[in-house]
Amino acid sequence: MKVVILAGGFGTRLGEHTKHIPKPMIKICGKPILIHIINHYYKYGFKDFIIATGYKQEVIKKYFKKKFKFKVKIIFTGKKTMTGGRILRLKKYLNEPFMLTYGDGVSNINLKKLLSFHKKNKKIATLSAVRPPARFGAIKINKNTVKYFKEKSKLDEGWINGGFFVMDPKILNYIKNDTTFLEKEPLVNLSKKNQLNAYKHHGYWQCMDTYRDKLIIESHFKKK
Repeated sequence: MKVVILAGGFGTRLGEHTKHIPKPMIKICGKPILIHIINHYYKYGFKDFIIATGYKQEVIKKYFKKKFKFKVKIIFTGKKTMTGGRILRLKKYLNEPFMLTYGDGVSNINLKKLLSFHKKNKKIATLSAVRPPARFGAIKINKNTVKYFKEKSKLDEGWINGGFFVMDPKILNYIKNDTTFLEKEPLVNLSKKNQLNAYKHHGYWQCMDTYRDKLIIESHFKKK
């Protein structure tokens, strides 16, 4: 089964750190976050990867000239192509169900259970729903007096899309062109047609939107 990793964005919120390399190549404990993601899939028996590149794609191509224990195909999907458009550009490789995730998020999700859940529910797509790590505590104020104070707790947060999808090739029918965001029309329309499942992941998940996130992930990896 193929695993598609979206690795073509500009990573603008990481500023100077993505000036010379694409975001998925930022190192966590000495290895690109992209490799940590691939290794997690490999641990569950997935060995066939397609990396959809864009910005600074030559850095990714050069890195994967080395020999690895898994199969990697690097496909340039355009510099300014959106997430949905990148998947559409891979159409000729996606003639059977495939796994899909972003090149900037790590998790300890059980991928076999995710795949089993997808097969059992028989919908076009399954996303992994996660609770985002809380960034701030919550307070309620009445006339300058704090009436409620609660320290950071992700249990108070709603579910969000954590990536780690399983998709049927029919998803391609919901993507128009390069400007299509996967997270907009395709997933919205699938949900309206009752064709989008959510696999609730209660374990570890963290995305790398900012340099602060990078440091958080690194500290977690050091703690195993």
